[in-house]
Amino acid sequence: MSLLSVRDVTKRFGGLTAVDSVSFDVHEGEIKALIGPNGAGKSTLFNVLTAYERSDSGVVFFDGKELLGERPHRVVRRGIARTFQNTQLFEEMTALENVLVGLHTRGRAGSLSAALHLPWTLIEERRLKEEAHRLLRLVQLQQHAETPAADLPHGLRRLLEIARALATGPRLMLLDEPAAGLNTAETQALAEALFRIRDDGVTLVVVEHDMGLVMEISDEIVVLNEGRKIAEGPPRLIQKDPAVIEAYLGEPTNA
Repeated sequence: MSLLSVRDVTKRFGGLTAVDSVSFDVHEGEIKALIGPNGAGKSTLFNVLTAYERSDSGVVFFDGKELLGERPHRVVRRGIARTFQNTQLFEEMTALENVLVGLHTRGRAGSLSAALHLPWTLIEERRLKEEAHRLLRLVQLQQHAETPAADLPHGLRRLLEIARALATGPRLMLLDEPAAGLNTAETQALAEALFRIRDDGVTLVVVEHDMGLVMEISDEIVVLNEGRKIAEGPPRLIQKDPAVIEAYLGEPTNA
């Protein structure tokens, strides 16, 4: 059974159909990429899946249960996390503190019990801090645990945002343009981090324009153009698909 099943999802903005009857499946343990030219509907589809936008039609099942209609915080509790095109970190906090913010959504201690320093709250705080350090190690940021987010270079900020999203304990994570603005070395570090995250038990769906990264990390690729799915399959087939080539180059190929 698919972990995520998207069926005939459509989203309109007035007379513009941003997502047009899109269907695909994401299986547990895979990395699936969602690609397409600018304006293809990729980020809008992410917004629908994470309840930031309401679809006009279609159904989505996550782990066998319907997902559409939930509120964003309920989507997170169901086990879906996401990152955004622009990093949204707590700049004055350290890398460790940023991850702890995400982890506290999984904690049981309230403000009163924490203020009273009850023994069980101290044990929980220690457990959360250990988990935060583990997530920083997963994205290779452990040496920057005490560095304020504002002082991190762009590539490390991207990795920190991913670690903070992982702090919510997702089974599925949606990454929106994680390689935007990264240099070659930073992109390779990102790819290695994504493989480690997948191996740690998190299924990934990635919207990305960097085709080198997409071809390296993806098990399967879904291609959108003008809101419609035009192709789906493994990287080696997508590279040769005439409809994909036409969408990206703007002209048909006769090869």
